[in-house]
Amino acid sequence: MVSRHEVSAWRPRVPGVVEVFHAHFTEHAYPMHVHDVWTLLIVDNGAVRYDLNRRECGTPHDTVSLLPPQVPHNGSPATPQGFRKRVLYLDLSQLDEGLIGPAVDHPDIVDPLLRRRIGQLHAALTRPGDELEAASRLALIGERLRGHLLPRLAATPPDSDLGVAHSLRELLDERLFDGMTLDEAAKLVPAHPTHLVRAFSTAFGIAPHQYLMSRRVDHARRLLLDGRPPAEVATAVGFYDQSHLTRHFKRFVGVTPGRYARNADVTTVIR
Repeated sequence: MVSRHEVSAWRPRVPGVVEVFHAHFTEHAYPMHVHDVWTLLIVDNGAVRYDLNRRECGTPHDTVSLLPPQVPHNGSPATPQGFRKRVLYLDLSQLDEGLIGPAVDHPDIVDPLLRRRIGQLHAALTRPGDELEAASRLALIGERLRGHLLPRLAATPPDSDLGVAHSLRELLDERLFDGMTLDEAAKLVPAHPTHLVRAFSTAFGIAPHQYLMSRRVDHARRLLLDGRPPAEVATAVGFYDQSHLTRHFKRFVGVTPGRYARNADVTTVIR
């Protein structure tokens, strides 16, 4: 088999995420090393075996692996086909040092919902303009990880705080086109970012980023009906670019902005 190395890495504009790393290796083996941040790993194809703190661990199908900072580990393919992985490196603002011990004892987590959420976060991190969605998903992932590491925290659900939810909605409405980071919102409300996302979702049945995008799409529809071109509309209502508008517009409306504008007089298209 020909040795294959495919790597992509970037630093997103999302607080708490130090680096995103995607790789496909067939033969590469990592030597023992440490990071000063948390390593959150999912494997999409194949499997990885690794030693953590002198204990052998691995990543069977649908496993989430959380490797703590400052704890030596290595890594190598566990199958002849190698492995394809996606990694998030998270700083200590997401998981504090007090969780290192539990993570050393139980680094591999079988949790389909957690894995699905991590995949959704990776998808959001590839899309410029979706930083609020990524930060919201990261907050819920952090909460679930803490629940695995300290089950007593998971047993205490967060309170439904209508005041927090309404304050965040007012902020999102005020900054509808300019946007804001989750950390900014948490300071202005004020509330912990995870509590902020949970309270809003519980109160209104929609995540903050979904609310923001749906409001922007509504405004985009009005501007398109006024005859403004999609590229101009995209920047006017706060989307990163026209492709960013198109992705969300089609998800909410069912057609692209261009087709919507061309068929604006057809009721079945706009309703």
